[in-house]
Amino acid sequence: MAAAKTITIKQIGSPIRRPKSQREILIGLGLNKMHKVVTRQDTPEVRGAIAKIPHLVTIVD
Repeated sequence: MAAAKTITIKQIGSPIRRPKSQREILIGLGLNKMHKVVTRQDTPEVRGAIAKIPHLVTIVD
C-alpha cells in the first residue's frame, strides 16, 4: 500500500485585519501563529484552502 502524499504549509502572513473566513481557513489548516509549519495530507480540499489564502501561506519543499 502506497504512503499518502503530504504537503508542508508555512504561514507567512498575519490574520490580523483579514476577513473572518480567511482566519477560519487558517485555523482549519492548523495554523494560528506566524511562521508555523504544518504537514497535511495532499488532498483537493487542502489545495483549495491554500488557493483561497495564497497571500497568507506558502508551500514548503
